[in-house]
Amino acid sequence: MEYVIIGAGGTGGTVGAYMTKAGKDVTLIARGKHLEAMKEHGLILERLWDDSQENIKIKAASMEEYKGCPDVILVCVKGYSLEETIPFIKDIAGPETIVVPILNIYGTGGKMQEKLPGILVTDGCIYVSANIKKPGVILQHGEILRIVFGTRKEEEYRPVLEEIARDFEGSGIRGILSKNIRRDALQKFSYVSPIGAAGLYFNAVAGDFQKEGQPREMFKAMTREIVSLAEAMGIHFGNDLVEVNLRILETLVPETTTSMQRDVMAGKQSEMDGLIFEVVRLGRQYHVPVPEYEKVAEKFGFALDEESR
Repeated sequence: MEYVIIGAGGTGGTVGAYMTKAGKDVTLIARGKHLEAMKEHGLILERLWDDSQENIKIKAASMEEYKGCPDVILVCVKGYSLEETIPFIKDIAGPETIVVPILNIYGTGGKMQEKLPGILVTDGCIYVSANIKKPGVILQHGEILRIVFGTRKEEEYRPVLEEIARDFEGSGIRGILSKNIRRDALQKFSYVSPIGAAGLYFNAVAGDFQKEGQPREMFKAMTREIVSLAEAMGIHFGNDLVEVNLRILETLVPETTTSMQRDVMAGKQSEMDGLIFEVVRLGRQYHVPVPEYEKVAEKFGFALDEESR
């Protein structure tokens, strides 16, 4: 199958590198100096945990340059860039094309589906820690690499989704076709949102969460707040997400930071609205107290009304 990956940062770049190395037909959609570097030198994938690196000759193009009609489109952009992918997807997708968003923001697939009638948009999420080190170079911080995806409705299921999962597995990516993607995507959110919010609040690295202290306690408390929200939304987890998420943390190199944290510290646009402020809004909607999220949100400019205080 032919894959297009929109976004060549830590998520898309890593997935594209693994799949290309495994012989899959993949084109990365990128722009600027990162695109130029990949065209000229290939994509260099560095691994922080063993100081290894490899150069992968990967197909890369801008949105304007790409002229194909892919079987699968993986959307790997930041939440604030999602809107600009819609016209491109409409232009290149055929009636059988499947769109798999693997962003940090919860509920992305449903929102995209409304704007892409006639195209199957699943929901999905990814467990990975990586970033662009410099143009043409992706730095992977930890060994975890897992994609979970699936349809929100049983009647939307297609057998080709199994083939996509097999392609992930054959590329060294754990691919899970979920039977309850709403729950599984929220479980991923219960990790990426707290670690991003608490990391930003304390300007903390993974090592700060791997030991006892205020960052770790806030991370655990925020995870519990997400679990409470999930219960109010009718989503029930069959495991202790605090323990699950702490185990994920242990896989990271101690100096690891989150992409939202790096973006905010660099003065760039960030996913703060979807990862932090949205939780406060959901807390109000479902009448669930989220005091830790409110504390972080207020620090970074979210206006809390008197009732929410």
